[in-house]
Amino acid sequence: MKRSTASASKSAAPARRPAGGGQPRLSLRDARRLYAEELRHCAGVRSDLVVQAFATVPRERFLAPGPWTLLPSAALERAFITPDADPRRLYHNVLVPIDASRRLNNGEPALWARLLDQLELGSGQHVVHVGAGTGYYSAIMSEIVGRGGKVTAIEIDPMLAAQAEINLARWKQTAVITANGFTHEPEPADAIVVNAGVTDIALPWLDALEETGKLLVPLTIDDENLPAATGLRSGWGAYLTIQRRGWRYAVAMASRVGIFPCIGGRDPSASAKLKAALKNSDWPAIRSLRRPPEVPDESCWLRCEGYWFSTAPAD
Repeated sequence: MKRSTASASKSAAPARRPAGGGQPRLSLRDARRLYAEELRHCAGVRSDLVVQAFATVPRERFLAPGPWTLLPSAALERAFITPDADPRRLYHNVLVPIDASRRLNNGEPALWARLLDQLELGSGQHVVHVGAGTGYYSAIMSEIVGRGGKVTAIEIDPMLAAQAEINLARWKQTAVITANGFTHEPEPADAIVVNAGVTDIALPWLDALEETGKLLVPLTIDDENLPAATGLRSGWGAYLTIQRRGWRYAVAMASRVGIFPCIGGRDPSASAKLKAALKNSDWPAIRSLRRPPEVPDESCWLRCEGYWFSTAPAD
């Protein structure tokens, strides 16, 4: 049977061109898809679940209305104000402020794509997100774990938490809690993701990890008077992946990072000990985390309250 002329004409209709000619305009769906594919390559992402999540979640939902100020980053040499409020402007590896007065931003997508890829999240898992902000990366993780999973988004700032609750309403597997994520005792989790720099690890995070569960946490130092020769910078440190293996925890450096400080998660003495340890050897030297009744031995990289880092592997 021959197809009707009307049907054939409709299926062959060309893409809509903007007034004045030029190339067809990308749909938002296509802009998100290309953005996610670019993250796959620039961040070395292996997981299709991570790529699909970035291609699905509308980033503009988690930001104030445009035009937007794009902050200097690996992808942008200096700050840039977008010429309009077209959400397609957001689908690049750029930093966008959430609260410029507090130097809070939406995070670098390539960094988070790489970190979440290393976390190896899967469908049906429970993830605790400490420092959820307005919820963008909580939504990304919700897409990864799917409707059968669960994301607990914790935010200490009541205004940000209220906004996150609104933004995340369509992801029914996500619950927002207004609390101090450093002292809050989460339910058992397959992964805990900390989105603010700490000088120490909260013991409830270690206690909440399921067997083989992972903690992704940025340890950072505080000191505005660090000599340049040390190579250390205040507010900078490393994201560590800490995986439970029975009564020990395997540790690997996931990425170096400069990040907003965690309220309640900063301690001057812990920062000083961390800085001293870094002068002796760098982050990759850490191979495991151990807890009492094990006592620190010659492999001890840093001794903390309730745990210690070791240069020896967990196994």
